[in-house]
Amino acid sequence: MAPLSVIFLLMIHGVSSGDWGVSYSPSRICALKDSTVIMRCTYTYPTGHQIKKAFWSKGPVRGEEPPDLSNDPEYSQRLQYLGDKQQNCTVRLSHVTLKDEHEYYFRFITDKDVKWIGKPGVTLTVTDLQVESPERVTEGDSVTLTCKSSCALTDRATFIWYRNSLKILTESNFSNKLSLNPVRREDSGRYSCAVDGHTRISTEVQLNVMYPPQNTFVGVSPCCEIEEGDSVTLNCISDSNPPALNFSWIKGGTTVGSGRILNISKISSDDSGEYKCKSINEHGEKYSDTVTLNVMSTGCLEILYASIGVVCGAAVIITMVLIWVSKWMKKRNYTPTSQMSQSRNHYDKREACDDDQPVYENATPNMRP
Repeated sequence: MAPLSVIFLLMIHGVSSGDWGVSYSPSRICALKDSTVIMRCTYTYPTGHQIKKAFWSKGPVRGEEPPDLSNDPEYSQRLQYLGDKQQNCTVRLSHVTLKDEHEYYFRFITDKDVKWIGKPGVTLTVTDLQVESPERVTEGDSVTLTCKSSCALTDRATFIWYRNSLKILTESNFSNKLSLNPVRREDSGRYSCAVDGHTRISTEVQLNVMYPPQNTFVGVSPCCEIEEGDSVTLNCISDSNPPALNFSWIKGGTTVGSGRILNISKISSDDSGEYKCKSINEHGEKYSDTVTLNVMSTGCLEILYASIGVVCGAAVIITMVLIWVSKWMKKRNYTPTSQMSQSRNHYDKREACDDDQPVYENATPNMRP
């Protein structure tokens, strides 16, 4: 069935349908949700006609008068006609949503009451972003994350990547693919992507990087002198993903227990020795360094404490003697030096007197020879 516009025009004498037309570029648009879409459009009509009205409508159109979207409350605030009444019919639609997925047409009416609608129109598809990623990977693998949409975005897109809501700067900047080669345990986290110039960010996906046990060591409680009869706890601590669930304890080459914690109640001197643990997960195993337990009997501790007391007492006595000697030496050095200095001054004065005149013993000041 021929379009109504064509039938109507064929009824007009001297009018050819080849003189009328609407062209869209492109005719299919894939737009990101909440973005702005520009539908570029041009139109032609025969000489002698003037455009009385030009507007955009949406399908489907089934024999009824196509609506003017500028009068539709859902579009009036978001639709802006950028064209004119001559040849340009470009329109802009902002903040697109999934509800805007339609086929859109340009329609114009001339001063001679000729109506034309450009069909087929522009098909608009609205998409959102999502990150495609493996859920679990092993450290050292080559991993690629992809920022995907349900259709290929019409506008050339520059992509931005985020990990834990922080922007990632990588060698593969602006690509919809993020390569992690090799992937490390530090790469674990929540990943999302966006298109530069748009505020829309994809939902986050979790990347979980698995690795064998690392940094395995033994914690000992109590950590100081261990006396016979004490209760001692050894704790095997390890970093791994997934967490290690299988542990074993080795003393001097012999397995003596299993589980993360090794409890030794009422420890004896026979329990002295070197201990280490082994942690295991599905990706590997790791031995800790050895720790040495020295269990001391009660008698040995008494001797130790007595020896410490003797050493401390001797140190106190020696310190006191040194202090007394220091004070005595200071006193001894000060007194003789002072007396000798006074005697020397007196002797020098007498020698000076001998040079001038004789000195008479027991003489009064007025007596002369």
